[in-house]
Amino acid sequence: MTETTRSAGRAAARPTPTGRAAVHGRAALLTAARSALAAGTGVHLTGPAGIGRSTLLAALADEQAAAGRRVLRCAPSPDEHHLPHLGLIDLLSAVPSSAPAFAGLPPPERSALLAALHRPEPDAGAANPRAADGDPLALPLAVLRLLTALCDDGPVVLVVDDVDQLDAGTAALLAFALRRADGRPLLTATAARTGAGAGAGRGAWATGGAVILDVPVMGERELAELVGPLLGDERSAVARVHAESGGNPYVALELARAAGEPGVPAGLRDVLLGRVAALTAGPWMTLLAASAAERPTPRLLRRAGRDEAAADLAEAARLGLVEPVPDDGGAVRFVPPLLARVVYDDADPATRRRVHSALAAAAGDPVERAHHLASLTPGWDADVAAELSAAAGAARRRGAPAVAARLGRLAADRTPPDDPAAETDRRLTAAEDAVAAGDYPLARRIAHEVLHESLTGSGRPADRVRAWIVIVDSCGQAMAEVADVFPQALEDARDDPRLLAQLHHRMSWRAWMVEGTAVKARTHAARSAVLAASAGDRRTELAALSQQAAVEFYLGLPEAERTLAAALAAPQDPRVLFDHNGPVFLKHRRHLLHDRLDDARTELRALIYTVRQRGSAESLCQCLSGLAQVEILRGRCERALDLARQSLRVAEQAGLSQGPAWYAVALAEAAGGRTDVALAAADRARRHSEDDDDQLFLPRALHAEGHVRLLRGETTAAVHALQRARLLETGQGQGDPAMRRWQADLAEALVRAGATDEAADLVAATRAQAARLGRRGMLAVLDRAAALVTEARGDLGTAVGQLDAAVGRLAELPYPLEEGRARLALGRLHARRGDPRAARTALGAAARIFRTARAHPWLALADAEADRVERPDGPYAAGRPRDPAAPRLTALSDTERRIAALAARGASNREIAAALVISVKTVEAALTRAYRKLSVRSRVDLARVTLDQPAAGRPEG
Repeated sequence: MTETTRSAGRAAARPTPTGRAAVHGRAALLTAARSALAAGTGVHLTGPAGIGRSTLLAALADEQAAAGRRVLRCAPSPDEHHLPHLGLIDLLSAVPSSAPAFAGLPPPERSALLAALHRPEPDAGAANPRAADGDPLALPLAVLRLLTALCDDGPVVLVVDDVDQLDAGTAALLAFALRRADGRPLLTATAARTGAGAGAGRGAWATGGAVILDVPVMGERELAELVGPLLGDERSAVARVHAESGGNPYVALELARAAGEPGVPAGLRDVLLGRVAALTAGPWMTLLAASAAERPTPRLLRRAGRDEAAADLAEAARLGLVEPVPDDGGAVRFVPPLLARVVYDDADPATRRRVHSALAAAAGDPVERAHHLASLTPGWDADVAAELSAAAGAARRRGAPAVAARLGRLAADRTPPDDPAAETDRRLTAAEDAVAAGDYPLARRIAHEVLHESLTGSGRPADRVRAWIVIVDSCGQAMAEVADVFPQALEDARDDPRLLAQLHHRMSWRAWMVEGTAVKARTHAARSAVLAASAGDRRTELAALSQQAAVEFYLGLPEAERTLAAALAAPQDPRVLFDHNGPVFLKHRRHLLHDRLDDARTELRALIYTVRQRGSAESLCQCLSGLAQVEILRGRCERALDLARQSLRVAEQAGLSQGPAWYAVALAEAAGGRTDVALAAADRARRHSEDDDDQLFLPRALHAEGHVRLLRGETTAAVHALQRARLLETGQGQGDPAMRRWQADLAEALVRAGATDEAADLVAATRAQAARLGRRGMLAVLDRAAALVTEARGDLGTAVGQLDAAVGRLAELPYPLEEGRARLALGRLHARRGDPRAARTALGAAARIFRTARAHPWLALADAEADRVERPDGPYAAGRPRDPAAPRLTALSDTERRIAALAARGASNREIAAALVISVKTVEAALTRAYRKLSVRSRVDLARVTLDQPAAGRPEG
């Protein structure tokens, strides 16, 4: 068998992901490996089967070869490690016997090496002389001399995959050579499996002095790019594959390729069972019991008769089948999680029943016990159904709606056919729990089952209305898709006030989101509240009052405060109180209207804590998004970015409409990230909202797009997006400008586009609304916009006074980014008026605000504007007086002037390096030269010299 054939055969047998799988998302790992090899240090990759070690190693080897290094490779197999020197044969297969390195070996050593390689002597036909047979050093010395001779032409990298499977003879020879390489560039790049299938320490020679890198599992976002195309980029399917694979790319790919097929793919099942095969009977039985439990712990397993549970689990952890269990009450976690299903399915039914019976008797928890009773009772049983229903209620109260949905559905399946009302109620309750858990496909599936049975049998209209409501609630932002539901649901509700109240509440949302009319939305919400009160349905009444208050705030109606107070009044329903459409979430928005940012943050943080414990995925997504926007206003840009990305992850995992989450990401990236990423996020937010026909979030997405384009200087596109937002918002009836703060951005964009009169009219109309409602923060931001209008009309002196006043007002309010924007505008205006000293002061203050806030895009704008002020040939240089006594900065090079200017404005060496895309060492060297040329000793002196210099001596931008 040739080397190529043998390697291909082993690669086919080894479960590894594709090259794209292994290297995707592993940039940091590859960089660390490259750096180690560049520094003359070996690299050793570790990780469980299928994690991508082999393909990462292959990618690294290809890179080394492409860089001109000689790469010698082998990939030993577990079935062949007993064959002497097979690894050496593979490694040296690319070095012909005629190579100079072979020719330079002493004859006895060359003969010994050729014999080990099963190669003929070039001058002796097929027979090798045995002159060196009695010399045990001949072969080790031959390998040493050959490898070091190869190093004369440059570094040599020994690439050995599954190094722990290498034959003992080759391992000993390589260890001998590496110990005696005497500083020659003889490097190793190796990989070894951990857990089940790992060799018994045969790869120790490769780890001495090497950088050991553990290959981690993939995060969901990394995995989404890997398996998304196979799953049609369906986020809920990606989330399921990630959960079952535990981030193992091989397992994830196999699951994705078999998507839609029942059960676990046969090939993957065999691989996973092969890992379990190393267990003896006792640990295997304990693992089976753990796979059957709802929440397996060593304590539960012992009570179920597995007396040696701790030792058995330790053995399984050693083999990499489960994670180490930290304590007696800790849960057993399979690696990958799918392994639990494979172990369970592999057991015969009788054994599974015995295990479930033991676990049911041992369980002290109603949810755990119900789980096993369901497995023991496949048919109808009223008592078991009641216990399952009670367990679903317990799970619901614990904040585990997904568990509640599963148990509730089991309860419905076990309900005898002579009680159809109970069965339907349990099924619908399970559907409602699925909505709360964010499992919308399951919720819709159950609802359609109920509707089908009801329409073909003698179902109750009330049940049909509940099913219709589940379908509406599970559509997320895409309420346009369920327009035909409401006429049918209203017909089923007839004159039942409770059912009508629930429907009018949903119709209020539809009026706002789909029809784009807040006035009609308020009518439906108020109607719902009245009907619910008459029916004694406090839960729907509170939800309707919250919706009514939200619409009234949007319309700028004074009744909003009174309606919100009624929604917050006792008695309360926690399911409404802690919902993203409930009164607490709305309370944080009221705080924002009154510029109480810290109060808004406190409300949302407490709400998020509760929602994580017992709320829905959609509520968590909206709360995280809301808190991200609060943190942007507070000038905490890095925190805002983290929260916005969390919101997006929740939306993706739950299969929610992603428009609102992408909106938050766009705003956060614009504030503290990258404007290109922000623009892409705003585009996705807009497209998601347009696809869903969501008139409620579409203007927000358009505002985000316009805001980012304004920041990027794309005036025409900014005006277009913001005018669309304005048209939608005014069409919906917006009466409080502080609810959606797009007006100042549009005014600035109109000024830049030359539409000064239109901008002035917008500012005047918005100011009248804000003044009527007492919105101080909004008025201060409008002061900046009004100053820009004044400046555009040529009255620069008045504009300076207006911007000074705006800066003063904003400094008293908790809006640092808005204050920074006002100071940035003031600096530009001073520069335009020919006052560089005042411009430097204003721009320096703006830069300090943006730097503190980590508002990188805004900081870049402030720094760029400061550079334009300093340029002797810049846009503000005309007519500026020059001081011939002080042009000392001309002694600096362009790079030195740039670095000195940034250092003078307070930037750290690292920040300067990042801004100019150079190394920190380059910054340090340039500053040292600048200090010497300017005869200064500190940054304080540097700031004095640079800031006191006139434009002639300024660094060029």
